[in-house]
Amino acid sequence: MNNATHHQHKYYLAVDAGGTKAEFLLADESAELARVRVGSIKILNTPAEVAAENFAQATRQLEKLSGVSLAQVRRTCIGSAGLRAPSVVSWLREQHTKRIGGELILCGDEEIALDAAFQGGRGVLALAGTGSNVVGRTADGRRTSAGGWGPVIGDEGSGHWIGLEAVRALFRAIDERRETILEQPILKTWGLASREQLVQVGNSVGPLKFAEFTHAVVECASQGDAIASEVLRSAGEEMARFVAVVIRHMQELEPEESALPEVAIAGSILHNIPAVHAAMTSALRRSWPTIVVHTEAVDAVLGALWRARTSTH
Repeated sequence: MNNATHHQHKYYLAVDAGGTKAEFLLADESAELARVRVGSIKILNTPAEVAAENFAQATRQLEKLSGVSLAQVRRTCIGSAGLRAPSVVSWLREQHTKRIGGELILCGDEEIALDAAFQGGRGVLALAGTGSNVVGRTADGRRTSAGGWGPVIGDEGSGHWIGLEAVRALFRAIDERRETILEQPILKTWGLASREQLVQVGNSVGPLKFAEFTHAVVECASQGDAIASEVLRSAGEEMARFVAVVIRHMQELEPEESALPEVAIAGSILHNIPAVHAAMTSALRRSWPTIVVHTEAVDAVLGALWRARTSTH
């Protein structure tokens, strides 16, 4: 009997499939055993063969680091954006079946980030990284969200939004004869020689390319550039607007609940750019002076692990 129990060690795999990288975490019931980070496994923005190789590489590294065969995994939870696309779902299922044992749970990337912060409980998550959106969950598990409409239509406050807004603000400043040091760092980032080239290239590339300017914007703001600082402040205020929408939705869904939900944060922008976080927080405090906004970003893969361990289906 003892022997049998020994062999029934339960292993769980958690995956956070972000836009630029994927994090894989192998654990048992009580401890993390191995964690690896690889390139993207999102087939919406990565060629399928590259994504498949990244997925395979992660599983090989986990097995090597932990000495555990992934065939022994009892349950996997993958958090990913783009699950509304059937091709994404079937591809992830196929990769899982090929390389890992046990059952598979797929959930949105914002859902695992919510679980990392609140473990199934009530709260709001503001996410700003490659994209942006805000999601809230009531005490009885109903979810509501705002934003997240993609790089062209929405994603205010995200990395590419900041870059694109900075370029727009630069040209407005040129028109209005306002001082700004943004032009040179922006040209340098794309290896361009002139303003005219920036107009030409800027109008012909996709919006995601503008995320490359985020660093330049932060740098200029830190040197006291008013235009760059305004861009970062409006990124935070856009995020606050989404958070406020979600909080009001939650208040309509649970009128008997008087406590404000806490706001957790995720994504590189809110995590790494204090000016954006501060602007979001102060905008929210104008409506709700006592609101609690977390300062540390959630470790989203831990939300996937919590779900893999606790799920009953």
